Amino acid sequence: MFKKIFEKFSFGNGAGDYTIPLIRLDVMPENTPDEMKYLYDFSVVDNGLDYIGHPDAILFKDGRILQVYPSGHGKGAVRSRISTDGGLTYTSEIENQPKSWETSRETPTVYRLEFSDGTPDKIILFSGNPDWRDGKGTVGGFNYSLSDDEGKTWTEFELVFSKKDDVTVIPTVAMASLTRLKENGRFVDKWMAFFHDHWGGFINYKTILSFENGKAVWSKPEPYFSQHRKIEKNAKMCEVEVIRSDFGKGDELCLIARSNNKRYNSLISFSNDEGKTWSAPKFVPSALNGERHKADYLPDGRLFITFRSIERSKKRIKTNYEVKGRNWYSEGWIAWVGTYDDLKNGREGQYRIKLAHTYLSNQTEPCITANGDTGYCGNVVLDDGTVVTSTYGCFGEKNSDGSYKTYVVSKRINLSDTDKLI
Repeated sequence: MFKKIFEKFSFGNGAGDYTIPLIRLDVMPENTPDEMKYLYDFSVVDNGLDYIGHPDAILFKDGRILQVYPSGHGKGAVRSRISTDGGLTYTSEIENQPKSWETSRETPTVYRLEFSDGTPDKIILFSGNPDWRDGKGTVGGFNYSLSDDEGKTWTEFELVFSKKDDVTVIPTVAMASLTRLKENGRFVDKWMAFFHDHWGGFINYKTILSFENGKAVWSKPEPYFSQHRKIEKNAKMCEVEVIRSDFGKGDELCLIARSNNKRYNSLISFSNDEGKTWSAPKFVPSALNGERHKADYLPDGRLFITFRSIERSKKRIKTNYEVKGRNWYSEGWIAWVGTYDDLKNGREGQYRIKLAHTYLSNQTEPCITANGDTGYCGNVVLDDGTVVTSTYGCFGEKNSDGSYKTYVVSKRINLSDTDKLI
């Protein structure tokens, strides 16, 4: 059965190489002009533990940037840092964080909710309750916390769809994406949220968030990719990013999914009915292949998409590998620059950026092959078009035992400058 499915979906599934340029910002060339040197720098967000990972970020209306992340690999108490200078430094944190955030069992994600009825924006933070198979079990469901004063105060976690409820789910990466919905061509105060069930066979779910009398209401989670269940299951699709067409204002949704088993390239699918149905998935060009895509529109209409690179070119694997004999390797923290039209038409895009090097244990200097334990990114776009992108990884600082420390960093990029490097 697997062979038949593999053959059916084998077109472009792998092993191709990308041909668009790769700009390397992990090594600064000699004679780099002073005004371009910032591209090769990064700021440390938090290196206070031996291992800190998986950030997400949001831009407050006053220009501050909030980063949130777990105190460990994908789980642990929520930590926060705030920048007041556009991501150059991170010198404060959320005061009086909710006590319940200390119980977080997963990677936190954070989003802005805008309302059409004049209600002030809300910021929402999620944390799922997956089963880590660590003997501790799980209560199930997911937690959410709200702020209606631009992050000054937050509600304690509220748990929904747990084992105590009539409907129970065991989410992983809740919420991987959150998309405001339209009805009759107009935005309404409803949001479609996405997560997956890892141990349940990589089933991808959606639930709709709305508000009644100021209180959050969640629709019953339902699988949304059942029509394409064979490829969803066999590619182990998960951790989707959903992008709305036309600078985020159009009527089409584009979904990019991670292929967790790495036997396939990432998959892409489209919806023209607000996520009720999705087109048969296709494989993305190798230039966009990876995990945990996060996409943002820039003022000029292009898309800036970060991800953990997964390279499956048979030719390149011969010289670039982390584990000899494995059918993939990673280039680490990568950004893709292109357009929505490129995604729609299966084109490679404009160029890729290696944002910084994440070191493997045996490396002492940057190279193409990198540590793939990176790529969950918090991205924001400033008013001048500068992208502030953040991730976690081994960036050169070491622990007392000589191993590389894993921590969160932030980088500023204006594409008017990287365009010049092409």
